[in-house]
Amino acid sequence: MKIKAVRLYGKEDLRFEEFELRDIQDDEILAQVMTDSLCMSSYKAMLQGSGHRCIPDDIGRNPIIMGHELCARILRVGCKVKKDYKPGDIFAVQAKMFFGDEIKSPGYCYTTYGGNATNIIVPSEVIDGGYLLPFDGDAYFKASMAEPISCLISALRSSFHLAPNNKDHMMGLRPGGSMAILAGCGPMGLGAAEAAMALENRPARIVLTDIDEKRVARAQALLKGKNGVKLEILNTNGIGDLPGFLGAGRNQFDDILVMAPVPGVIEQADSLSGIDTCINFFAGPTRKDFYASINFYDVHYNYKHIIGTSGGDIDDMREALRLIEAGEIDVSVLISHIGGLNCAAETTKSLPRIPGAKKLIYCNADLPLTAIDEFAEKGKSDPFFADLRDICAQSNMLWCREAEEYLLEHAKPILED
Repeated sequence: MKIKAVRLYGKEDLRFEEFELRDIQDDEILAQVMTDSLCMSSYKAMLQGSGHRCIPDDIGRNPIIMGHELCARILRVGCKVKKDYKPGDIFAVQAKMFFGDEIKSPGYCYTTYGGNATNIIVPSEVIDGGYLLPFDGDAYFKASMAEPISCLISALRSSFHLAPNNKDHMMGLRPGGSMAILAGCGPMGLGAAEAAMALENRPARIVLTDIDEKRVARAQALLKGKNGVKLEILNTNGIGDLPGFLGAGRNQFDDILVMAPVPGVIEQADSLSGIDTCINFFAGPTRKDFYASINFYDVHYNYKHIIGTSGGDIDDMREALRLIEAGEIDVSVLISHIGGLNCAAETTKSLPRIPGAKKLIYCNADLPLTAIDEFAEKGKSDPFFADLRDICAQSNMLWCREAEEYLLEHAKPILED
């Protein structure tokens, strides 16, 4: 069949094109990609090409399909997998997959399996590994958001603190403690706060900081404390005494997430750490010679822990899906733009320069990338966006199931019949 996809041929060589997709084999699945959320990791992969640790060396001859935050619907199953899968099933995917010593991921490794495509072939090794996860939520976009949420759940679960004997590690956030999410008013910072408030081991206080007033204002409008957690969202631009401004107190913060690869933000985290604080450097840098100053006196005497996490495992993904399906996490706060597959390549190339939060792609639609807060203006000349604006207005101008249903019914198809 003819499909369209965004494929990577080399460093910064990203192409949106149509090509022939081969027939599936007996142990494979053909699926239609419904949504894919664009990730900053894809931008970094686009910059590095085969220099990225997960991207093959031969992409110039065998380009890979980009995208790993996808939700898809099964169209056809091979005879060897009919027992467990059937047409119409909806699934999310585990992005980080382990095959022995090898790590693979859709969007990095495969020529027929990635999120930026109209249709895909799910390889047998993915099916056999249990890396397709059924989704029973009420909107496709929520399954796409499960992948970034799973990365955040992994980060929160990977935090650790010391038992009274100072030897045993107690995994997870300190229950009833204090948590700071620095440079945290972007989509992943908001998602981290949502996830932290939903987990069983949750802090009593979460502080999100940022220096961009628009991002701070958006976060303040969208995010509210829940489950007994006190939530504070603050602009720290120009603040000299950050610990004093945040009211860190003598014990400072128990858990700190660093959401931007900026040395100054890491040093802020260092200044906010107290006894037995765990700092997670969550934001992945593109430079391999990335350094920041850390007070190692505190590492020794105050038992300060410094960790980093990248991606989530299958258990994190299952927990993300469970919390989303149950309505414990509102993933709508992560999304600021929607668009069709036609804009995915250029949007990926420009991600650092596009303000807002997550960019959600509907992979069988032809749409310009459009911010939700631009619906009203575009609606003056386009009834499609006027209707989307009216629908989202019923949900505090957040993307929602009703908006998705309208889009799927009325958007221009990316492929001609």
